Amino acid sequence: MIWVYRLLFPLALVVMSPYYLLRMRRRGGYGDGFLHRFGLPPAIPARRPGVQRVWLQAVSVGEMLAVEPILRGLKENGTEVVLTTTTSTGFRVAAQRYRHLVTAMAYFPVDWMPFSARAWSAFAPDLAVVTEGERWPEHLHQAKARRVPVLCINARISERSARRLRRFPAAARFVLDGMTRLLAGSEPDAERFRELGFPPGRISVTGNIKLDVDIPLLDEDGRGRLRRELGLAAGGLVLLGASTWPGEEEALVGALVAARARGVGCSLLIVPRHAERRAEIERLLRETGLSYHLRSRGPSPGPVDIALGDTTGELRSMAQLADVVFIGKSLPPHSEGQTPVEAATLGKAILFGPGMASFRSIANDLLDRGAARTVADAAALAAQCGALLGDGAARDAIARASAGWRRDNGGGVARTLEAIREELARGY
Repeated sequence: MIWVYRLLFPLALVVMSPYYLLRMRRRGGYGDGFLHRFGLPPAIPARRPGVQRVWLQAVSVGEMLAVEPILRGLKENGTEVVLTTTTSTGFRVAAQRYRHLVTAMAYFPVDWMPFSARAWSAFAPDLAVVTEGERWPEHLHQAKARRVPVLCINARISERSARRLRRFPAAARFVLDGMTRLLAGSEPDAERFRELGFPPGRISVTGNIKLDVDIPLLDEDGRGRLRRELGLAAGGLVLLGASTWPGEEEALVGALVAARARGVGCSLLIVPRHAERRAEIERLLRETGLSYHLRSRGPSPGPVDIALGDTTGELRSMAQLADVVFIGKSLPPHSEGQTPVEAATLGKAILFGPGMASFRSIANDLLDRGAARTVADAAALAAQCGALLGDGAARDAIARASAGWRRDNGGGVARTLEAIREELARGY
């Protein structure tokens, strides 16, 4: 089947290229390192005798932030790491944070044989590590042909994706072929992989490494300074829309208006999943008649009704200002959801819509423990935001439950590092 994939992939690439090139242009930052995608990475230092090398692929910002303790653990173990990513924002985070932890960094190659093979020859790893849902057939085939094991850490698969693959067992075997071991983030994820035919003996439930994330906390002065820069009124409550997608910003503005109509003194902070949507969101904000400020334009001249966090890598800091957090990509028609882990780690009152397929296990755990509430639509979001912003005791109860959930679900990083070391010790 790999040859069918190799023949069809360039055709699909030609068809999809205009869409992806336009999206890359909108997001920006892809000029530097563009040739990496064709298997032409920067010069890679020669292998040091007796030192093992890991190729770690973290697709975007969320995964890139999550792998920091993995990178530190491998560095302490004396292991070289070549770090790749797919997005310009992920690469920017890597360049800012991890140069001292890795041997080299580059963009992940396009998954076509000439490009993938060239990157594999340049990196020459002893072990390949991919995160979450990364299952590129050519990448896995190159590993198998070179007798290099592949670990998928934080491995997850949504029920929707698993249901589709169950209908086509050959396709399921194809996308999992070449994967040496799956380190599942949860037992439901592990069970779905078993149902798809992946050998149970090669699946381990190590837990979600994102639950071990260490978020640097701002002190009181830092929080006050950030509030002023964003234009959030001192002392007022803050509703945060975290990693929002189209349609959700409008729903959050409605929630702000409804809360204020109930006499709640609050502001809205919107952090879109893609900062390049700022022009689209600004048009919406302009039409509301409310005052607003864009973070990308520097410090706000004064308090505003709505702050737009249209920068990359600041969500964890901005979330510390929030009293209620709505998790984006979860209101219809969106169905995948964004991660609620950072909000839970910070002990925030959490809301999300019904579409949390990519984080279903986490979402269900939070709901079961009273650490989050779900809202069916924009009207329900407005009602719940108003209720929580007007009830400090209810907010505190949810916040305590979310912080407790996070404390009880740690340890994924240590188990994942141990599994990586076990594979390296096998000496393939």
